[in-house]
Amino acid sequence: MTVRSLGYVVVEAPDLAAWRKFGLEVIGLMEGPAGSDGSLRLRIDERPFRIAIVPGKTNRFVSCGWEFKDAEELESTITALRRAKVEVREGTAAEAANRAVRQLAHCKDPCGNQLELFHGRTYDYAPFASPKGLTGFVAGDLGMGHAVLPAAQLAAAREFYKLLGFADTDEMWLQMSPNPADPKLGIHFMHAACRRHHSLALVGMPAPSGCVHIMLEARSLDDVGYALDRCIANGAHISSSLGKHSNDFMVSFYVQTPGGFDLEFGCDGLQPDWSTWVPTQSVIGDLWGHRWSPPPA
Repeated sequence: MTVRSLGYVVVEAPDLAAWRKFGLEVIGLMEGPAGSDGSLRLRIDERPFRIAIVPGKTNRFVSCGWEFKDAEELESTITALRRAKVEVREGTAAEAANRAVRQLAHCKDPCGNQLELFHGRTYDYAPFASPKGLTGFVAGDLGMGHAVLPAAQLAAAREFYKLLGFADTDEMWLQMSPNPADPKLGIHFMHAACRRHHSLALVGMPAPSGCVHIMLEARSLDDVGYALDRCIANGAHISSSLGKHSNDFMVSFYVQTPGGFDLEFGCDGLQPDWSTWVPTQSVIGDLWGHRWSPPPA
C-alpha cells in the first residue's frame, strides 16, 4: 500500500489560451487530445497528459493525481483512509476514462488539498515531441515531477500522507523573518515508491492559488537554460533565478504560471536508493542561486 508517483495534476482556468501559450510556446510541452470535459491536456512523455487544465470561472489548482500499482493497492489504501475517518468518493467510470486511468477515487487531506487516487494507465503511443525542441523529461515511472502543497496543519498533513504510503526524505525549518523570535517555516519533503527525491512537499504557509509550485525535470541543463530564455522573452514573471537546491541537488528556476502558482523547471535531481537512505534535516535551502522575486503588485 504505497503511492508510486505523482501521475498528473489538474488545474482550473477561465483562459485556456493563456495556458496553451505558456505550456507550448514558453515551456515547450506537447498538447495532447482534449479531455471529455473540454480540458487542455499537456504532455511531457508517453502518457496522454500530465497537466490537465479544465475550463472554469477561476484560476486555481484543483488536485494532484497519485498513482498506485494496481487495484489491490488502491483498494487497501481506500480502506485505510476510511478507517481513519477520511471521506473517500469512488470516481465514476466516465471520470476515470477522462483521466485515462482504470479506477479513480477522490479525497482531501487535513488541509483541504484535493487528491485523486488511481491505478491503471492508458496510452495512445504517440511519441513526445516538444514544439520547442526539448530533448525530453525525466518522467516515466518517476512520475511527472513533484508538487508542493500548502499545509497549515503541517503535522497532521504529514501523518495523513503516511497513510498513503509516503515516507520522509528531508525536512527544513527556515527562518524567513529577520526577527529570530518569529516562528520558522516548516517544510516536509516526502517520497513515494519511485526514486524521485520527493514527489510531495508540504509547506506551513498559505497559497491562495491552492498550490505553492509543481516541478518538471528536463533531461539537460540546456533544456532548462533555453526555457529560462523563453520565459524572459515572453514576459513571464521569474519567481526565482537559476539555482541549486541543497537537498535534492536540482538545478532549476521558478516561473509563475497562468494559474498563479509557480512552475519549477530543473534538471539533474537526486535519485536516492531508499534501502539505504536516512531521512535528513537540511538547515539551508540552496547551495547557490535561487534569488527570489515577488510578482509585481
